Amino acid sequence: MLRRLVPVGDYGASPSGHDVNATARRVLILDTETTGLSHAGNQIIELAMLLVQVDTATGQPFGRVETFEGFEDPGMPIPEVARQVTGITDEMVRGQHLDDARVEDLLARADLVIAHNAGFDRPFVEARFPGFLNKPWACSFADIDWKTQGAASAKLSALAQDRGWFYDAHRALVDCHALLQVLSCSDAESATTGLSRLITAVAQSSYKLRACGAPFESKDKLKGRGYRWDGDARVWFCSLGSEDALNAELAWLKAEVYGGRRAPIEVEVLDALTRYSARSGEKQIRGLQQT
Repeated sequence: MLRRLVPVGDYGASPSGHDVNATARRVLILDTETTGLSHAGNQIIELAMLLVQVDTATGQPFGRVETFEGFEDPGMPIPEVARQVTGITDEMVRGQHLDDARVEDLLARADLVIAHNAGFDRPFVEARFPGFLNKPWACSFADIDWKTQGAASAKLSALAQDRGWFYDAHRALVDCHALLQVLSCSDAESATTGLSRLITAVAQSSYKLRACGAPFESKDKLKGRGYRWDGDARVWFCSLGSEDALNAELAWLKAEVYGGRRAPIEVEVLDALTRYSARSGEKQIRGLQQT
């Protein structure tokens, strides 16, 4: 039986029962609604945020939840597809402007920013509020392996339903509340919350590997292994979550794609300050030596 998700405004005292002031992390949950998919040519029309303290010993939120929600007039008619998805109309945003001071105040006190599709939200808010450039980010969609936890889908609405909730999706504030409650739940096997997993993920580097000069005939192998094609750079690429995974992938490329030939492989090292941003991380060339 599903029940409507009720936003929580105060999570009460820390469940660990000890002073967490020294180890608590202030987490900013964020969601945007926009006029389109590209931050380069589209604008934010709604922004919502929740700032909450998290007990790192338990992975549970505690205390009062500070909220922000606001509209912004994009200076153009909202495209029909955006109106259909979000329910936001031109009348709702006309003359509206996000409260910069309030956004910057919440952001200044945050230790970590979380969004359910950070690769979408981060470039939009960084373009609008430069302070987001200097904050570590985590993505609750990509940084948690929901499949291994038994989830059929990593969509936020599906994750909420798995936990017995339904809500009116695609409005920024309720999406934030839904995400916070989903991330506050512990998985059955390890009793680890999603918030704990994301706090851990922030400390780890990840990698974007570009298989430069891969032979044309290897495209099916690369696609079958999960690589994607970058049409602008004309290169196959994949994302990897650890140094071990990177080394294993380099060995696979050498054996299966380049046939043991010498090849330069571009590796972009990403940390929590650059991951999911439109900015690039540190780029390296990892040479595959001829055998």
